[in-house]
Amino acid sequence: MEHWLSLDTLIELMLGISLSAAAGFRVFVPLLMLSAASVLGHVPIPDDFQWVESDQALVLFAIASAIEVGGYYIPWFDHILELGALPLAMLAGTLITASAAPDTMNPLAQWIFALLVGGGAAGITRGGNWIIRILLTATSAGLANPVLATIELGLAIALTLLALTVPVLAGILVIVGWIVFVRQTRRFLGRWLNPNPVPPSDAAT
Repeated sequence: MEHWLSLDTLIELMLGISLSAAAGFRVFVPLLMLSAASVLGHVPIPDDFQWVESDQALVLFAIASAIEVGGYYIPWFDHILELGALPLAMLAGTLITASAAPDTMNPLAQWIFALLVGGGAAGITRGGNWIIRILLTATSAGLANPVLATIELGLAIALTLLALTVPVLAGILVIVGWIVFVRQTRRFLGRWLNPNPVPPSDAAT
């Protein structure tokens, strides 16, 4: 019980949440930065995930990141990427959180924890991006998509850097961001579905 209440566990939890949320913006960018940070010795990696710390993984993540980032600026290719973005983001979030989990954690608990926390965090973020992308595509005929792609890339890089340096702050910002987004989305959808609400006085008569 003491282990689960420790500061180290809180840091690992927030690291997993924030990096997974970053994967919701761009799948391979957080993996690339995590691999680079582990190669440089900044982030310790559990024994089961030492492959993340290899030069080969760093090169593969760099290539995948370049394809993903560049693809979102190609009008037809960005839609293809978007089709597989949600499952890939959840997979990346699960792997990232599993790699950040304590070495002493039971393997089964490690993967359940990674799937729920990491996969869930990436899925929520990607789902929010998907809603925004649909709205922008509908209102701008797709002209605003490159702008959104740039914002998503910037958020993925910034959030990953913050997670690797101040994971607790990054995790708190992610959770607060989710709450704000859900509230604003509910408010927007309420106005969109009911643009002309009947005043209480008129309804009474």
